[in-house]
Amino acid sequence: MQLTKPHFLDLIKNKKWRELKRSLKDMDALDLSLMVENFSKNDKIILFRLLSRDQAKQVFKMLPQSDQEEIIDGLSENSQKLTRLLNDIEPDDRTAFFEDLPRDIAQSLIEMLSPEERKITVQLLSYPKDSIGRLMTPEFVAIKEDITVAKAFEHIRKFGQDSETLNVIYIIDQDWKLIDDLSIKDLILAHPEQLVKELTDHRFVFLNALDDQEMAIQVFKDYDREALPVLSNEGVLLGIVTFDDILDVIEEEGTEDFHKFGSVQNASKNPLKERIFSLYKNRIVWLVLLVFMNVFSGAALASFEDVIQQVVALVFFLPLLIDSGGNAGSQSATLMIRYLALGEIQLSDWYKLIGRELLVSFLLGLTMAASVAAVASFRAPEVILVVCMAMVLNVMLGSLIGMLLPFIFTKLNIDPATASAPLVTSLADICGVLIYFSLAARYFGF
Repeated sequence: MQLTKPHFLDLIKNKKWRELKRSLKDMDALDLSLMVENFSKNDKIILFRLLSRDQAKQVFKMLPQSDQEEIIDGLSENSQKLTRLLNDIEPDDRTAFFEDLPRDIAQSLIEMLSPEERKITVQLLSYPKDSIGRLMTPEFVAIKEDITVAKAFEHIRKFGQDSETLNVIYIIDQDWKLIDDLSIKDLILAHPEQLVKELTDHRFVFLNALDDQEMAIQVFKDYDREALPVLSNEGVLLGIVTFDDILDVIEEEGTEDFHKFGSVQNASKNPLKERIFSLYKNRIVWLVLLVFMNVFSGAALASFEDVIQQVVALVFFLPLLIDSGGNAGSQSATLMIRYLALGEIQLSDWYKLIGRELLVSFLLGLTMAASVAAVASFRAPEVILVVCMAMVLNVMLGSLIGMLLPFIFTKLNIDPATASAPLVTSLADICGVLIYFSLAARYFGF
């Protein structure tokens, strides 16, 4: 029977520990992790104390960082259970957990590791943040090229139990320098007495431990691999990165860019669990900056006070016009950031895109001008020409701003996602006000 949250709480209330442990034993790790996320801290600790060693390891790595921290804190009273859990977690998952903890807490937990696991953890944490070295795991199978296929399988059976993956076997020399990688299929289909070196072609794709994690994303996309070896500058095999680790990085990078594009300073762990002040702090900085930026819009309006007083109908179309320019700019910025992130366009392509963007935005502006002309014909026919011209120019200028900002930010070594929707919109608003009322002033003779 599938254990549900009400059933779980009922078993705890009635202290039916044996039945609860038996029910947990039959559950899948993914189902358990989804159920744990909705539990109180106390219930999470009770559940983890009843899980088997393997279940605890599997469930822990599937949980968000905030839930992991609650479990570690709750298990601190049971040092034996906590020590076992920390030593059982795969090195790459453990590194990802430790790097987001305060330094003193991480250090105290590292001290609980076995000498071997502590050495691995310290080594991985010594690599720069967001580098591939932080992402790799040293748990892989490597063999020498001068042994037979039969001997290779003996080695795999002996040392492959803890390997992150057995789909790829790595061939090394005496100095642990990578010679090649072979799929397990190649070994299975080879004759048992055939030498491993007869299967190699010395063609392999690899990552450098010091490279940025975003590079790993692109390499996995380009070569469609399940795992990639990580080498030092000297070509020594240090570890491997698997596809599931890259999926986590893709999710993190996507979330980070999404928050930046919305002008949120830092991504919250979970809005339901995050403190109110933290949520406030993550959003206030950009909003305050944009307030001061929008003062320029007010100043522009004030300078055209005479025009507004004489042709009041102009005010009716102001929100529509400046919003259209901002929306067009946000669209353009979103597309450019995506294309830059995926490598579909390069920094040097900016001038090639200007002509295309101007033509596309001109057509968009004409279409939107036709729509606003229909509204103006009923509301204020005397301003139709001004409104239509302003619409075309606002959409074109907004699109151009949205297109160019990501290139400018990339050139300045600033994350292009920082060319966020509110920033693009604010710039488009200021320009839109100036364009609209300048056209009106000229048209009506002010």
